Amino acid sequence: MSAYKHLDQFKGTAKMTTWLTTIVTNSALTQLRRRSRHPHVSLNEKLNGEQDYFLSDTLVESRPSPEDECASSESHGFLTRFLSELSPSLRRVIQLRYMDGLTIREAADVLGVSQGTLKSNVSWARSKLKRMMRRV
Repeated sequence: MSAYKHLDQFKGTAKMTTWLTTIVTNSALTQLRRRSRHPHVSLNEKLNGEQDYFLSDTLVESRPSPEDECASSESHGFLTRFLSELSPSLRRVIQLRYMDGLTIREAADVLGVSQGTLKSNVSWARSKLKRMMRRV
């Protein structure tokens, strides 16, 4: 945009690409100078004068906590065990729908059953798994 605005200042003594490169370089340097004027904030800086409250305390951890990972791992173990306790046909329904990610229509076609039958079997398998998980 800057080059377009100042096109009348291009004298033709250098190549157009050289002139454009200079404009881009100068623009980038200006941005860097502006950025350095803003002070950096330390994560260990106390917030609002509070005694033991730091900026780093307000940042959200994106990874699950060790407790969450343990609970998830335990749940996964139970679910795997309970899946093996389902009848082969119900296990296959859960496999196709939730692990393979097939739609109702696709899973029904694979199993050679109607969509209504598949929905019923999925519902039945889920309710069995819920009952098993409640026992834990």
